[in-house]
Amino acid sequence: MTSVPTLTMNNGVEIPQLGFGVFQILPESTRSAVLTALETGYRHIDTAQMYGNEKQVGQAVRDSGLPRSEVFVTSKLNNGHHAYGDALAAFARTLDDLGLGYVDLFLVHWPMPAVGDYLETWKAMEEIYRSGRCRSIGVSNFNPGHLQRLLDGGEVVPAVNQIEVHPYLTQATVRAFDSGHGIVTEAWSPIAQGKVLGDPVIAGIASRLDRSAAQVTLRWHLQRGDVVFPKSVSRARIEENFELFDFELTPGDMAAITALNRDERTGPDPESFNWIP
Repeated sequence: MTSVPTLTMNNGVEIPQLGFGVFQILPESTRSAVLTALETGYRHIDTAQMYGNEKQVGQAVRDSGLPRSEVFVTSKLNNGHHAYGDALAAFARTLDDLGLGYVDLFLVHWPMPAVGDYLETWKAMEEIYRSGRCRSIGVSNFNPGHLQRLLDGGEVVPAVNQIEVHPYLTQATVRAFDSGHGIVTEAWSPIAQGKVLGDPVIAGIASRLDRSAAQVTLRWHLQRGDVVFPKSVSRARIEENFELFDFELTPGDMAAITALNRDERTGPDPESFNWIP
């Protein structure tokens, strides 16, 4: 079984660079998909309160027979729980739903700038971190302005910023800010919901390497130094997405894929997204 490389976050905790995402996987399908991923070799599972499948993720990790310490589990605070006390209570529910004793990484899912003060939310995250029930804290969908407010007013630098990244949205500015402050960038929607898979540049590289377009795109993410989360309920696709460590893209390949940037989102803009489920 291939060993997934890890990155060291700014608090010294190691995070596997390849994870398995469960966004839009129905609760009734989640346990089986996560078990398949763990059997394949994934050791990092990314869920969220918003996804509605934390219980099934926790069940799969317990049923896998793997030691708890070998599986890195991330979840995220839902948008309706940004007030200090609400955030603490919501994290307690996540801990109960997962049933794993602790969370490896807990993120603020969206900054929600028009709804409330996300610095207050971050203060609650810092309390959660200090409690020892969470090994690392971070954010998701934060732009440099959002992050700067946390750096100026908070005590703990986010370990991670999980943002939409793919060849059509390369996020150079946010990634540079993250890197400059020791924050690991994680990429969600890494293949732009499939939009990049038919791109002639990516398809050409894939043909030359005898790889799938998805494998080439995921390898691009890894060689950039980001954490990435492919998602599928198909065993064949889950296994294919894991087969990324026996080939490399050339510097020319990397540059050609990066040059595809269109600043084109598949998801909401963090500056204006204020949806509460």
